[in-house]
Amino acid sequence: MYILGTVLICIFIFLAYVLVFMKKINKSFNFRVVFALCLGIIFGSVLQIVFGSDNKAVLFANSWISIVGGAYVRLLNMIVIPLIFISILTAIVRQDSKGLGKKATRVIFILLFTTAIAAFLGAIVTAIFNLSASSIQKGAQETQRAAQIVKTLESISSKTLQSQLIEIIPKNPFAAMAGMGQNATLAVVVFSTLIGISALQLRKINKDSSEKFKDFVLMLHDVVMRLVQIILRLTPYGVLALMTKVVSTSNVKEILKLVNFVVANYLAIALMFVVHGIIILLVGLNPIKFFKKSAPTFLFAFSSRSSAGTLPLTVSNQIENLGVDEGISNLSSSLGVSIGQNGCAGIYPAMLAGMIAPTLGINPFGILFLLKLVIITAFASFGIAGVGGGATFAAITVLSAMGFPVELAGLLVAIEPLIDMARTALNVSGATVAGVVTSKSLKTINEEIYNK
Repeated sequence: MYILGTVLICIFIFLAYVLVFMKKINKSFNFRVVFALCLGIIFGSVLQIVFGSDNKAVLFANSWISIVGGAYVRLLNMIVIPLIFISILTAIVRQDSKGLGKKATRVIFILLFTTAIAAFLGAIVTAIFNLSASSIQKGAQETQRAAQIVKTLESISSKTLQSQLIEIIPKNPFAAMAGMGQNATLAVVVFSTLIGISALQLRKINKDSSEKFKDFVLMLHDVVMRLVQIILRLTPYGVLALMTKVVSTSNVKEILKLVNFVVANYLAIALMFVVHGIIILLVGLNPIKFFKKSAPTFLFAFSSRSSAGTLPLTVSNQIENLGVDEGISNLSSSLGVSIGQNGCAGIYPAMLAGMIAPTLGINPFGILFLLKLVIITAFASFGIAGVGGGATFAAITVLSAMGFPVELAGLLVAIEPLIDMARTALNVSGATVAGVVTSKSLKTINEEIYNK
């Protein structure tokens, strides 16, 4: 076991060296990310086909390969909260409060609007595929997960809507920055926004202090963004490790049992990507350039399964590749982590609701059912954490609001990683669309950079 496992680790190291060599011969960053993704899929597939997902040598090798992928994701997660805080704060102190309100309002509207469309598509695709919750078989793992989901619902239900809304205002901002609480990310957004507004108000009272604070914030922003650039250089190696593990350890038999649900998910997600392209086209921009330039960012989101972890890439992609105004890029990327996630908070909850509806005698094509589902899903998308597991929280929130049983969210544990990858890529695409469309509508986008 250990000898074979060591050989597999050596092969992984060789593949990583190939990526190093590509950098030396000046292959672009985008090319290296895509190439790393392909290498990881191929290497993982070979391990899966030759040895199987439960082989001890493969598990041993993955335990060491995971150090690369896990460390990279942890580095990204480490920078998320500081980046959200400083990005929003910088976006505010660089402009006036009137302009800020207009930008934030448009970003949030687009995020919610696209989430509503995603929910509608998810429900329609589910009905077309005739998917039903009654066809899902319960195994020991699924039953245990379903029980955990019910407990989670009980903890959520114990809090009134009013108390949940109040919780987005942090009584301890440092605890929110440490990730404590269900709405920690949104709480950081609120706190940084209030600090920024206070800085704007200070201009009227003490302009000198206001300018000094602005200089400090901009200096801190430069430091944080430099750290982001350092971490992002590791992206190809992180993608290689993450995809190797995902592909080599996936339970193929369990996936095949739910193949219709997987196919329906990917179809709904693909259709939503098309919608994003249409939206970009409607505002007068080239959707092909949008997807071509954003592909590495979406691919990383796909492999990492973390919208929050992809945040640094989302910000830099909008600014450097798509010409989005920096303030809008910071707002849309940061807000997109916890509001209006098209995949996790839009398509997924709607599909589960669509699967449950027939078992309760509800017509999944019914206008009233679809209208209620779309509205609830859009507004329930507030505060969904941009990390693995956020979709489950979104699902139980929507299902409970619809008056549906929530256990189904725990019965899909076997295929969760597979569908979560595509959902996360769609989340990031939605946030990027919000930034591009807002910047275009306010005439702050640099179209020369976008069309380059």
